[in-house]
Amino acid sequence: MTNPLLTPWDTPHALPPFDAIKDADFAPAVEAALSEARGNIAAIADNPDAPTFDNTVAALELAEATLGRVLGVFYGVAGADSNPAREALQRDFSPLLSAFGSEVTANAALFARIEDLWTRRDDLDLSEEQARVLMLSRRGFVRQGAQLTGTAADRLRDVKSRLAVLGTQFTQNLLADERDWFMPLAEEDLVGLPDFVIDAARAAGEAGDHGGPVVTLSRSLIVPCLQFSPRRDLRQRAYAAWTARGMNGGATDNRALAAETLALRGERAKLLGYDSFADYKLETEMAGTPGAVRDLLMQVWAPAKASAEADAEKLTALLHADGIAGPLEPWDWRYYSEKRRQAEHDLDEAALKPYLQLDRMIEASFACATRLFGLQFEPFDGPVYHPDVRLWNVTRDGKHIAVFVGDYFARASKRSGAWCMAMRSQQKLAGDVQPIVVNVCNFAKPAAGKPALLSYDDARTLFHEFGHALHQMLSDVTYESISGTSVARDFVELPSQLYEHWLEVPAVLSEFAVHAETGAPMPQDMLDRMLNAATYDMGFQTVEYIASALVDLEFHAGPPPADPMQRQAEILGDLGLPHAIGMRHATPHFAHVFAGDGYSSGYYSYMWSEVMDADAFAAFEEAGDPFDPALAQRLEQTVLSSGGSVDAAALYQQFRGRMPGVEALLKGRGLAA
Repeated sequence: MTNPLLTPWDTPHALPPFDAIKDADFAPAVEAALSEARGNIAAIADNPDAPTFDNTVAALELAEATLGRVLGVFYGVAGADSNPAREALQRDFSPLLSAFGSEVTANAALFARIEDLWTRRDDLDLSEEQARVLMLSRRGFVRQGAQLTGTAADRLRDVKSRLAVLGTQFTQNLLADERDWFMPLAEEDLVGLPDFVIDAARAAGEAGDHGGPVVTLSRSLIVPCLQFSPRRDLRQRAYAAWTARGMNGGATDNRALAAETLALRGERAKLLGYDSFADYKLETEMAGTPGAVRDLLMQVWAPAKASAEADAEKLTALLHADGIAGPLEPWDWRYYSEKRRQAEHDLDEAALKPYLQLDRMIEASFACATRLFGLQFEPFDGPVYHPDVRLWNVTRDGKHIAVFVGDYFARASKRSGAWCMAMRSQQKLAGDVQPIVVNVCNFAKPAAGKPALLSYDDARTLFHEFGHALHQMLSDVTYESISGTSVARDFVELPSQLYEHWLEVPAVLSEFAVHAETGAPMPQDMLDRMLNAATYDMGFQTVEYIASALVDLEFHAGPPPADPMQRQAEILGDLGLPHAIGMRHATPHFAHVFAGDGYSSGYYSYMWSEVMDADAFAAFEEAGDPFDPALAQRLEQTVLSSGGSVDAAALYQQFRGRMPGVEALLKGRGLAA
């Protein structure tokens, strides 16, 4: 029988034929694709002709095309709609793919061809993009150990293989903890909760066949529970479960995995000649060094902590006014902060939420992209991996630009958080290849017949992930290795965080923030109060984020800790983390850092990019028009379409004319002196 993953896809816009793909198809497809890739690599390495850019570097760009196509489908589905078979395949594929990667970078004949081109680069008459791809290719080989030999090379291969296994296991343990826990709610437990929270709890109970309303560990349900439940005992239970993910003992406990991961990363860095893993990882980022990262985070930590401590005093007073004598606890913060927000800003999220319908916020994100970049979005029917998934054809001036895939609702089979991925990336080397871009979120699914309602934070998340999607969709490069979001990690969050600013444009909210039942626009005074409260509780948000970012940095900047939990406690103690604020992501559920190398030593990236996004949007404010056509065109040409074809700092300076300081960030967060 023909494997649908290995045949041409006769579907709208060549989407993966999800209706024909079975889990049993993945392993043989990966095996066949690996065999093909090995043959292509061997043909390049053994080519008797002298190395040229085309027969070596460009050929490498295409060598793993089939493998990339198969894995794009598999990992897209495995992250958003997992099941036991897919989890088993992930465990099987991790060491297999790591071994293949090591095999490629250890191919001495192949690296010799790349090195030959590198030594002759000034005489090759390369375009700027080709020169960049050659540099990145050679650097990638070196950083993966191509210059190591003997026992050092063998050990590095084993270390990378084990790290791949650990990252997969960490992810699956976390998903299991999130999937298995729920807290049943009796009818009396619902008293005091807004209707939207009750509806979400009932919907979660129905989806899990629990026989009644429940709280799950989906962020879109547990955070409103912590915000609105007047039952302190229920808040404490929910918070304890939320923060215990990955450290409940037994088969899904991640603490030993984190310790082994840190030790192996440290060993990897030493094998490659670096003092620490952070030195190794940050070498290719905009920040460059652990010291630069630490300096940025500490510049923001002091004012953020001062703001949070001042807020804690006010929230403690509210706690005591309720007759509770003890100190403010982490499970109290969101509840009393919501009370204070209602009192000080006359802003009740329960009253606000009906104006933030998911469908209208999707329309708003599209409408901003239309005004800024001329993109049009047309829904269409095609094969999808889950019934909740929606498809749009993205065009400009009648030309197909991309397929946009939206997967918005939480479910037990989906890992937590929100992310953007490309099942197919833009490139021109193999023809005019247009991307398939996926946004995955975890919003609470409404009960049947009711609209999905978002918090303002949810709406920001939607805009954030769509900013990543635009980076993929507007990519205009020749080589896939530098396409879309293939940029420095501390630059990749610039387009996403910058796009969040358009949600705050009053004209956008006036048009799209309409009541779910009446259709009336959000009253102007409510809109004003919502925008004026945009920096409310920012001390808390900044402190919990920086605590996580600094723990990540210090884990990797020094000797790997034998006991990460003890080291985490020491770092937080040295910082003076306020008692009632926890890390945004504690070590055992810090998937950004331990589910793979992506954000390891790099969780700071959100704040590094925020320095730029605050400054970049200021350019539109200075122009007096958030949709200024000339600025939008320059943003697309310099940042969004260029991918990794130019150094990140150079791209930003092309857009703004200079690099920014931290002042715009502090001002944007309401933390400026």
